[in-house]
Order: sequence, then structure tokens, then C-alpha cells
Amino acid sequence: MNAQKASTLLEKAAQALRGHGLMVSVQKQDGSEEGRWRSATCLGVHKDRCGTDYAAEVRCKVTSDSLGSVVTQLRQPVDVGDPPLLLITDHVTRPVAHRLREQEQQFADTAGNAYLEARGLFVYVSGRKPDDRRSSVRTDKGFIASRLKVLFALICDSELAAAPYRVLAGAADVSPRTVPEVLADLQRDGSLTVVDRRRRLNASKRLLDDWAQAYALGLRGSGLSGRYRAAGFAAWADWQLNPAQARWGGEPAATLLACDLQPSVLTIYAEKLSARLVAQQKLTAAGPVAYQNLLEVRKPFWGRSLSSIGQRDTVPPALVYADLLATGNPRCLAAARAIYEVRLARLFPEA
Repeated sequence: MNAQKASTLLEKAAQALRGHGLMVSVQKQDGSEEGRWRSATCLGVHKDRCGTDYAAEVRCKVTSDSLGSVVTQLRQPVDVGDPPLLLITDHVTRPVAHRLREQEQQFADTAGNAYLEARGLFVYVSGRKPDDRRSSVRTDKGFIASRLKVLFALICDSELAAAPYRVLAGAADVSPRTVPEVLADLQRDGSLTVVDRRRRLNASKRLLDDWAQAYALGLRGSGLSGRYRAAGFAAWADWQLNPAQARWGGEPAATLLACDLQPSVLTIYAEKLSARLVAQQKLTAAGPVAYQNLLEVRKPFWGRSLSSIGQRDTVPPALVYADLLATGNPRCLAAARAIYEVRLARLFPEA
């Protein structure tokens, strides 16, 4: 998100809080260290003599699918004495507001929904709808999808940042014509830098988490191609998958990557399931409300040259991490943290 849009969201959310009779001040903190995780924007919220100062973290959109990654981002280690983080976003639906409050993540949106709890101050408002008259942000879904694919390829193999366009396009499964525009956009937001005419990925946990959140909002939903009931659900670890055609993702992948997690939903990334697997495991189509012994099939969104990277039986750890965060389930969030610490922390260090 660019600075102008973030500033606009912040001011609208502050104005909405003022509509609840609160005194709200917005100011930049002096002396903030470049590259620190904590926000450099301070939001003071008070009512009479009660209230507190918050470090504001702006996120463009928060949904049920992206909530896990957002909360994980906001719960990074903090310094003693730092103000609590306040999530600022455009709109929080009633179910998402309820889940944020359950996880004790304070928030405020531009519609006036909010959860604040500090120093004698308590505000909880949910169910307000956004103003339809507000200006909408134009989004090019094709470009956003290409950006997510290219960034995923770079996350899986950072050496691709310096590769020719056609090589990167092949790994990301995008048109070579889109690569220059995507790379230019990644340079503008600081994800890429160019040193001595050589591109380099600015790998950090924040980059990883930002991609996971954007993936949950974008590619993940459209990638679901089928849902099945699996008679052999309990013995999933004995299923024979051909890694060239199908790989485990989500919860079973986390288990295979040494997480202490008993899968409640199975995830396989494949263009289609083999007839042999369907017959052996007695897979039958599942209805929209079925959640017992469930297998989800998702389409791979990366190129063949990227398929050889990572574990033999699972998708790359970064995608396992993103899938776990997208569930918002506390068990899966804990597993995501374990995946990060064991598989990803060295490559994507916390700021």
C-alpha cells in the first residue's frame, strides 16, 4: 500500500473514532529507527482522562481469510514501553470484528467499527457498513495475480531476482511481458532493490507476511478447484502421491514438515486428482457445508521450473505457512509460527 492511501485510511478511521465522542490525535513519532517493525505513526485516543497512545498499523483490507496473517504480523516481539498496536483498515465485518476481539487485537475502521480497551477506555462497535459514496480504489486483478505469482517465485528462490525476464516468467507462470512492470512495482514498494545493476530481493518476515496476506485475499480463493469427502482420511499419511502431479499443502504439509499438528482438513495442490487416488481413497464430492473428513484440492499457480524447489512431497514452506495463516485457527497459527522458525526464519528474518 502506498503512503498516500495509508494516510487517507488512517485519517478516515481517526475521523470515525471522533464520531464516537473520542479525542483522537494523529502524529508521526520522532526518532523512529528506519526498518523497525513498529509503526512510526502514533494515534492518541482519549475520553475525558482515560485513554492511551497506539502505534497505528494500516492494512487495506482484512477478511476472514487474511485475518490470521494480519494478526500474526501485529504480534511481533515489541520493546518494553512501546505503545500497543492498533489495526487500522477500511472495513471490518461483524464476524471479523468478533474474531479480532476474541484474539484481543484492537482495531478501528473507516466505517466506525472499533474495538479499544485500555486505561479505563472501552469501545466495541461492529456491524456498521462502509459508506458506498467513498471513492473506490481501481485494481487490476490480472496485474495483482501476476505480482503475487512473481513474488512467490522470488520468495521460493531469491536468485531469480537477478534472472532474465523469461526465466522468472517461467518460474512464476506469467507472461514475460508482465515481468518488467511487476518488478518495477516491487522496486517502488521496496521489495526489490537494484545494486550495481543487479536486482535483489529485500527478504524479511514482513515481506513474507505481506505476501501471505495478499495471497489469502487474491489467489487462494480462486485456486480452490474441488472439495471431497475422504473415506481414508485418517490414513492420509499413507496415501501415495506422485510429486510431479500432486503435493500436500496446508495442515498435512505442516505435519510432514515436523509440526505437531493433527490435520482437520487435507489440502492437495494438483491440476486434477488421479483416477487411482480417487478410487483408492473413495473420494466423493463434498457439499458446501461439509467439514468432516474433508479434502480440498487447489490448483498450482507456479511454473514447472519452480516445482523442484522445496520438499519432495509438499509445496514450498512459504505456501504452507500462508495456507496455515489463512485459516485463522489458533492451532494452525501456532503451526505457522513453527514452520517460520524452522524453515523460513533464516531466509526471512524479523526486523
